[in-house]
Amino acid sequence: MQKFNIHTIQKGESLKSISSLYNLDTEALKLFHNNHGSVKDMILIELTGQKELFLPRTVVTDKSRLVKFGRANSLIFQPENSFSKYGTTITIENGEYKNELKYETSVRWLKKEGGLHFFEIDRTSNLYLNEEEVNEIADLLAYKTSKVLYPLQISVDEQGKFNDVENLSVFKERWSAVKEEVYKEFDGETVDTYCEKIEKVIFEPDAMVLYLKNDYFIRTLFFGIYQRFGPDYQIEMDESFPVVNNPVEPKYEIKLEIDPLKGESDLVNIEGEGRLNDERSAYDFINKAPFSMIIEDNPVMNHKGNFRIVAYLHGETLLLKSMYLECSIDLEKKKKISIVVAELQTN
Repeated sequence: MQKFNIHTIQKGESLKSISSLYNLDTEALKLFHNNHGSVKDMILIELTGQKELFLPRTVVTDKSRLVKFGRANSLIFQPENSFSKYGTTITIENGEYKNELKYETSVRWLKKEGGLHFFEIDRTSNLYLNEEEVNEIADLLAYKTSKVLYPLQISVDEQGKFNDVENLSVFKERWSAVKEEVYKEFDGETVDTYCEKIEKVIFEPDAMVLYLKNDYFIRTLFFGIYQRFGPDYQIEMDESFPVVNNPVEPKYEIKLEIDPLKGESDLVNIEGEGRLNDERSAYDFINKAPFSMIIEDNPVMNHKGNFRIVAYLHGETLLLKSMYLECSIDLEKKKKISIVVAELQTN
C-alpha cells in the first residue's frame, strides 16, 4: 500500500512555497522527503534540481479525499438503514481439485440494540457450480433444503464482525414446508438420508450455530474490518477462519492496513496479510482435533498457511463495495478458500 504522495515540482516553486501550499512545516517536509527519497535527491537546505517531492499520505490540497476516521484513527461502522445486494463467488481448492460456487444475496439492516447491529440475509438467486446451475441430486438437495435458513437474521458487533444467528427457532417452523416441497420433487433413500441429516442440524441449536459459522459469505462480509488503526494506519490482529471443518477454527496472525486517502473512485482501501499461527499440526487438523495432541510448555507454532484480504468501501458511507478474502492451510494437500463479494447495482 502506498505510504506517501508525490508532488511534481513546477518551475519557480521553492521549498517554502510548496510547504505553504500544503500547510506543512518546511523542516517537516524536508525530513519526510529525505527519509523516503534516494540519496541523490536529498534536500540539504533548498531545492537543487529535484523533480519530485515525497509528501505524507494525508497531505493533500483536497481535504475531501481524506478518510473520515473516529478517535485513534478508528473506522466507524454505521450501517443504519442500509440495503445491498451482493454477488458471491467461492472457490474451494483441495490439492488439484477445484470447485467454484456462485450466488446472489441481499443484506438488509434491521435495527441496533445492545451494541449489536441486526441484519436480514436472503438468498436471491439460484446456485451455480462451476458456471452451471446445479443439477446433481446431492447439489440440488443441498440448495433446496438450504431454503429453510432464509431469510436469515444475524447480529454483528460494532467492529462489523459476525456475532450470532438470531432466528434459530424459525428454522424448525419452516422445515415442514421445505421438506414437503423437497419430497414433491425427489424421492428415494438418498432424499430420506439427506433430510434426516438436515433435521439433526436444525433441531440441535449448537450444531446449527456451528453450521452457520462456516458460511463463507457471512464470515467474509462481516469479517470485522472496522478497527482502530492507530497513528500508522495499521493494526495486528489474531483471527480465525473456517478453512477446515473444526469446532475450533484455525488461528491466523494478520496485519491489517488502511489507506488514509481515498482512491480516484472515492473508495477506501483496506488490505491485510497474515499466516497460520496455531499450536495444532496438520495431523491434528486432519483428525479434527480442537486442540494440539502434544502438550508442551513452549509449543512450536504451525505457520503453514496464509491469509490475505482486500476490501474497498464507499468513501462516504464506509460500507462495503467489494472484498476479496483468501485463506489456506497445508494438510496432506493444500486446502485454500477464496471468496469474492461484490456489490450489485440495484434499481
